[in-house]
Amino acid sequence: MFTGIVEEIGTVEAVTRRADTVRLEIRAALTLEGSDVGASVAVNGACLTVVERRGACLAFDVGPETLARTALAGIAAGDAVNLERPLRLGAALGGHLVLGHVDGVATVEEVSRVESTARVRIALSPDLEPYLVPKGSVAVDGVSLTVASLSPGRFEVMLIPHTLAATTLGRLGAGQAVNIETDVIGKYVVRSLTLRGT
Repeated sequence: MFTGIVEEIGTVEAVTRRADTVRLEIRAALTLEGSDVGASVAVNGACLTVVERRGACLAFDVGPETLARTALAGIAAGDAVNLERPLRLGAALGGHLVLGHVDGVATVEEVSRVESTARVRIALSPDLEPYLVPKGSVAVDGVSLTVASLSPGRFEVMLIPHTLAATTLGRLGAGQAVNIETDVIGKYVVRSLTLRGT
């Protein structure tokens, strides 16, 4: 489990594509501590398992399911990625409960600068709409954010200067694919109501 508070921006050093999987090697600093083989790390919001450590790099194998459901399928060497280690019991929950299970890929429609902040409009698929509520929580590429506004087929978030500087969201542009994880509480509520037929 994660919080959506990005610890650092890592750099993709290498991408090795195989028949059905991809090996990612990511250069990190803070995230190296405690991230031994077998540890979990959120990479742009997707929970991945460390399979190798070499110097300042962590290696991850990305399987077919993750490639099909996340924007990691299009990742390339040199790309910047958001990194976060799992939440430790007793630690402060600064963002919201993030599982690292990406619900789908959405597309940035527009980034509007408002003085030192940015307003980002994101188009998403109809199947994700029921899980978003105004002023509710959403993780975009692993970053815990608040839904600023919601309309059919899209939502908006506001990014403060710190978020723009400390995460990859400061580099967003129109047409860019982003990972979306909706609020886990909302998913359980919708599922429960669906099973009840309401």
